Amino acid sequence: MSFIDTGVSELTDEELLARSVHEPDYFVYIVRRYEDAFLRKVRKVLWSREDAEEVVQEAFTKIYLNAHRFKKVEGASFKSWGYTIVMNTACTKYKKVVRDNSRTAELTAEHFESLPDTVHEESFGLEMRDAVFSIFAKMPENLARVLELHFIKQLAQQDIAEREGVSVGAIKTRVHRAKAHFRELAEQYSPFI
Repeated sequence: MSFIDTGVSELTDEELLARSVHEPDYFVYIVRRYEDAFLRKVRKVLWSREDAEEVVQEAFTKIYLNAHRFKKVEGASFKSWGYTIVMNTACTKYKKVVRDNSRTAELTAEHFESLPDTVHEESFGLEMRDAVFSIFAKMPENLARVLELHFIKQLAQQDIAEREGVSVGAIKTRVHRAKAHFRELAEQYSPFI
């Protein structure tokens, strides 16, 4: 393949990815198509441009190394697969930053995985999920945990109280505070919620 291939613009993402498995020069076109969008997405989670660039570079490496595993299925495209890898990489980086700085709640993989999988071709579902994920990550751990248990895992307040070792009244208060805090952060940081 010549490095500048005039027919590349007509190739789908999936075709480019498949070709890159045997002809690595094709992967450059995947990077060109998605680098800016991935950076914008990651900057919503990680405010540092340097961290965001590191995450995007790592995500592209993972995408390239796992290109042979990608299989297009109905309702999921390269785009949704790529964004999932980018956001999982961003989640890992965010947890490391939080752990290093000890300033905010650590977002567990359970938070991210427990969000409903509503990925659409246009990636609106991913953006919504990413926005919720990003807001949970900014919340104090006890409030994020109560919201996850109550609204995502749909546990009764009595069950949450037993799990947390507090009264039902305390859980009601935490849920109320958590909802208010979530709403405040959503207005501040996310146009999707």
